[in-house]
Amino acid sequence: QVTLVESGGGSVQTGGSLRLYCVASGFIYGDYSMGWFRQASGKEREGVATVTARGTSTRYADSVKGRFSIARDDAKKMLTLQMRDLQPEDTGMYYCARYRTYNLYGLSLLSSDYSYWGQGTQVTVSS
Repeated sequence: QVTLVESGGGSVQTGGSLRLYCVASGFIYGDYSMGWFRQASGKEREGVATVTARGTSTRYADSVKGRFSIARDDAKKMLTLQMRDLQPEDTGMYYCARYRTYNLYGLSLLSSDYSYWGQGTQVTVSS
């Protein structure tokens, strides 16, 4: 049974930082690209960052480039998202997700390419 559990969300002021964590279980973690998505109230879910299965390549949404950093620790089966210089528009529920199929090199930011999701962790940035 694939399980993804996020943590680390919270409330910060503009310019602040947070680090999100996702612990995975129930599958061979090193065989799949992983991603972070977010969904603001009343908006569609959007891809934020993704990393390949071996951690050699990453991709970011334009809105977070230079501010967010995705990383994976295969020994701990953990995915992290370091977020800096947070802005009110970064507010939303953040989800960890696993690629739909065995994929070592995928860097898609489309939610349709992911099939397993965590329960989410809320990030709120106030001005």
